[in-house]
Order: sequence, then structure tokens, then C-alpha cells
Amino acid sequence: CSRISCRRQFKLHSVLGEDTSVRSEMQRFAKQLPAVSRALASRQARAQGTKSGTWVEGGSKLDTSLVHSAVSPEPKTGAILTPLFLSTTFVQDSVEDYLAKGFSYSRTNNPTTSALEAKLAELENGYGACAFGTGMAATTSAISATMKTGDHCVISDCSYGGTNRSCREFFTPLGMEFDFVDFRDPENVKKAMKPNTKLIFSETPANPVLSLTDIEAISKIAKDAGAKHVVDATFATPVICRPLDHGADMVIQSLTKYYEGHNIMTGGAVISKDKEMAEKVKWVQNVHGNIINPFAAYIILQTSKTMGIRVRQQSKNAQAIADFLESHPKVTKVVYPGLASHPQKALADKYHRDGLHGGMLWFDIVGGADAGKKLMNVCQRPWSLCENLGATESIITACAVMTHANMLKEDRLKVGITDGFIRVSCGIEDSDDLIRALKVALDQI
Repeated sequence: CSRISCRRQFKLHSVLGEDTSVRSEMQRFAKQLPAVSRALASRQARAQGTKSGTWVEGGSKLDTSLVHSAVSPEPKTGAILTPLFLSTTFVQDSVEDYLAKGFSYSRTNNPTTSALEAKLAELENGYGACAFGTGMAATTSAISATMKTGDHCVISDCSYGGTNRSCREFFTPLGMEFDFVDFRDPENVKKAMKPNTKLIFSETPANPVLSLTDIEAISKIAKDAGAKHVVDATFATPVICRPLDHGADMVIQSLTKYYEGHNIMTGGAVISKDKEMAEKVKWVQNVHGNIINPFAAYIILQTSKTMGIRVRQQSKNAQAIADFLESHPKVTKVVYPGLASHPQKALADKYHRDGLHGGMLWFDIVGGADAGKKLMNVCQRPWSLCENLGATESIITACAVMTHANMLKEDRLKVGITDGFIRVSCGIEDSDDLIRALKVALDQI
């Protein structure tokens, strides 16, 4: 119970069919015994000796939580992995006992999906989580849970292209209002607030320009106005930053990226800080029917275990590549939060833990847009020219024609996404090989 909140641990054991004695034990702990009583019980337990299958005292650090949060051996067989429940419906014992086992139909809840959601809530330090089929499903659900016709949102002027498009082309015709603002200065956000502002939507680091948001300052602006603050922290991951620890009401993760990390599955999540917000998002998920499928949930339950290891290697590679590019004569600009030249380096150091700044960077080269496009066309493996990010493979993306093509061109150029903008997602390969391939490509410019 020191490792996982008693409430979620009890819920998960119930999901997986834990026997009555375990449920009783969880209920006992859930009463939150006074500290003196807990200490006494702990000393008595030590005097009797420890037991296999119980958790060592003192809580767990992040890498341990990534592996074990919300996951316990399956009680009937001892299987170490959470089972994959490929079932649309769940048989009820009687009409009177409907939902007594917690499940009825997988559009609403599924044991495998619920296990992933419990894990996400633990890792992001939230009350509850909802997992969706894609990152965009998570984004539109967060907006749907907080806004209605006549409401106003202050949103970053630089975010994922799909987020920008959904606000302009889907929600605006429904009578909602969006102001796209430069979040680098909280005063810009404060000035954009209106009496009908219900949501502030930030993204940090922002995709793809890597501008940063002062989460605490923006969260205060939202709180003072009675609005909600949602942060898309896909680029950061909880390994680097947990926005809910800094006052945000919700955090969005595109699970497709670092959580999944292997270019296998798509997924998204909204993790809420409190019960009320979690229930609103869950209601939207059920109405929209955009819950993640159990197989994708099962895969992400496994791949997320190595996220800490991967993010550290990706951050190490990104730093090495950024240093190389910054010293190359054909490179005119490099932006990476780990560089001293990043205009918001102090903010990066404030919010990014353990000196990690992620696997994303971007750069421009001499010759402008045409040269940038040429470099992307000639850069060899281990680089791959494609969409996506956060995976084990290193990826170069032409944002103007791929991830951000659906932005208005004037808006795209305003935030610096030129036709030759080169976005880099560093994988886990050897940095020497990645740098060598970039050097060969740059020599051809």
C-alpha cells in the first residue's frame, strides 16, 4: 500500500478476481490507520519475518513503479503479466447483481484496459485516468469534458497540428471560441482570459518548436478564473515532468509515443487530478465510445515498463546530436531544451527532472527550405523519414507536409514551422551512428 494507493490497489485486485481474504486485507489498509498504529504493525510484521510476494517497505522509485504499478500476479495461476481480456461482454450472475463484478461491456470498461488506466493514474500522480484509441481522441475528449457552446479556451499557438485543426474546424463550428496565444509569457495568457473562459490548453515542450510553459504560473491563472488547465506533456513523459504535481488539472499523453515507444500501437490518455474531473472525462469516453482496445492496452502495459530506460537514452542521444549540430557550419539554428542556447533553459531546468530534456529537437540549415527538404531526402539509416516520435527508432519528420500540414500556413510560419523545418526524434541507437549519418547528409548540402 505504500507503493500504490490503497484505493486503486483494492480496485485492481477486485478486477482480477482476488479472493475474499485479500479484499478484506485491502479494506483494512484503506481505513488509513494512524501513523503510530502503522509503525507498530510494521514492527510486528518484521518480527514475524517477511514473505515472498509482499512488498518491501519504503515505497518505490520511478523505474520500479514503471514496471510494477497497478500490476500484480494473476491470483489463480500466478501469471506475472496482467491477462489480456479479449471479450466484448461479461456475463452477469443475475439482474439484481448487474455490475457486481465491475464489468458489463468493453466500450465502457474492460479488465485489461482498466489495469492500464490504473497504471497511468499512478505514474502521473492523478486521481484517475481514461485511455483512448489515439492521442487525438484523448485531446478531443479533454476539450469535450470541459467546454460547451458559448465557452472560450486559451490555447497555445504552437501545438500538435491535429490539436490545432480540431479546435478550428471541429469545435469552433459548434459554437466554442479559441484564442491561440504564445504561452512563453504567462502574461499573454492572462490578457487573453475572458469571463467565459473554461479551459486553458498548454503543451510543454510544444510540438514541434520546443517552447516551454511555466505550468505553475498558468495553473494559477486558470484557478483564479475558475477555469481548468490541461497540459499535453507527451514530449516530456512522467519521467521528465508531471504537470499534475505543478497545479494542472489534467494531463494528456499520446500513448503512441513514449509510453508505447515501439511503433506498434496507437493510444492516448487523459489523467485527472481529482474525482470530479476524472468522472467527467470517463463520461465523455463512454459516450464517444473511443476507449482503447484491450490488445493495445495490453501491449502498452508491457512497453511502458522500459520507458524510463528509453527516455534516458533518447535524452542522451538528443543532447549529443544537438551539440554536434550546433557546432556544424551548415547548421544555422538548433533548438533543444538541454542546450545553454535554448531561450527558456532556466524554465527547462526548473521543470525537467534529473537533467533530462527528452528526445526531441529541431534544426535549420543554410539554404533554407529547399536545403532542409533535400537533407531529409538524403539522410540514410539508421534515420527514418516518417511521422511519429518517441519510439526506439530515430525519426526525421518534415512537419510542414506531415504532422502540421493541417495548420493554416500563415499560422505555421508565424510560429517558425517553415517548409524546410527539420524535426528530429532520437531513438535508442548508438549516437555515433546517428551523428555519422547526419554528417554524410549535411556534406551533400
